[in-house]
Amino acid sequence: MDNSSVHQNNLLWDKEEEWSKKGLDIFFLPTYSPQLNIIEILWRFIKYKWLPIDAYESLSHLEEAVENILINFGQGEYTINFA
Repeated sequence: MDNSSVHQNNLLWDKEEEWSKKGLDIFFLPTYSPQLNIIEILWRFIKYKWLPIDAYESLSHLEEAVENILINFGQGEYTINFA
């Protein structure tokens, strides 16, 4: 996880032992490392590669374009190759 304040609360830490028993270990990314946060990589692709310029004409156009990308993510042009 990143070090956002919402990830630093008792609700999360109260679950840590339960999750650990199920094989889920929580670890935090180094400070200022968006390149390691997968959602940041996805948003960068959406913003700079996949969103057409006319998506910014209105909020409804933007919502429709982002929704289309997310629905079709992993198919066709909306794939990310990490290799």
